[in-house]
Amino acid sequence: MKLFVQVPCLNEEQTLPAVLSTIPRSIPGIDEIHILIIDDGSTDRTVEVAREHGVEHFVHHVRNMGLARSFRDGVHYALLHGADIVVNTDGDNQYPQDRIPDLVAPIVAGEADIVIGDRQTHTIAHFSWFKKKLQKLGSAVVNLAASTDLPDAASGFRAYSRDALIKLNIVTQFSYCMETIIQAGNKRLRIGSVPIDTNPKTRESRLFSSMGQHVTKSAQAILRSYIMFKPFAFFAAIGTFMFVGAMVPFVRYLILIWVFGDEAGQHLQSLILGVALLIGALLSFALGVLADLQRTNRVLAEESLERLKEIQYGIVRTGSSVG
Repeated sequence: MKLFVQVPCLNEEQTLPAVLSTIPRSIPGIDEIHILIIDDGSTDRTVEVAREHGVEHFVHHVRNMGLARSFRDGVHYALLHGADIVVNTDGDNQYPQDRIPDLVAPIVAGEADIVIGDRQTHTIAHFSWFKKKLQKLGSAVVNLAASTDLPDAASGFRAYSRDALIKLNIVTQFSYCMETIIQAGNKRLRIGSVPIDTNPKTRESRLFSSMGQHVTKSAQAILRSYIMFKPFAFFAAIGTFMFVGAMVPFVRYLILIWVFGDEAGQHLQSLILGVALLIGALLSFALGVLADLQRTNRVLAEESLERLKEIQYGIVRTGSSVG
């Protein structure tokens, strides 16, 4: 088996040596280990430092394209060069590279398609109480959308089988972490989790400028991914809520007629509000049906895309297997 360890980098010349020096050079079940640097528009000596440490595989971005695009381009390069497993880590040395064998072991054994390093965020000293709660809430929301049970959905320390990468499609521009889990869960891929400890913090996150931005963009990514796979459930929930809401002014209007008789005409606003909510409910259900039909077309398009990827990467299907 051929393993590619990809390291997205943006001006990581200070921390990259620690990352590269701790990546294992031998792993049970793995025949070849290659390190891939995704240079996301670095302006320092990141690339030179990588070459000094013997790295031979690079993906270069002329300008900063973001984490999701870096992940996607790295995966494309790795699959073109025959990768059976791709491990993603970070250039800031957040993750313990010596745990890579534990990440890939379930994939090598054919027990998982994706394995995620659980950072055990409740134990991370530099995470505030608020951030720990947000991480827990975010994981719970992702698990609900993906029908999974993962303790750390935001962790970027992951191993993917080739088969899983063929099935996943990155469309977000922010972070692929939440999106890939929701896709994988709904595509019935096997996702495992391995508890890890994180290294001491080396710098502030460059993925977002504030906690509010992080929450907003993460929520957008989760919602978009959920609607992609369960559109009717989403719009039906909105429609049901509006339908129930419509019943309140209708019931109020009927009570007023029963109690006050003709004087109820003075409360037509209740009837108007009920009609408006009822129309909104019907529109939501109609959108749900249309979105579900669109989902069917997307599923068919993704199946065709999988075949195209197999042709592009020279993958010959001889049977059902992982990796």
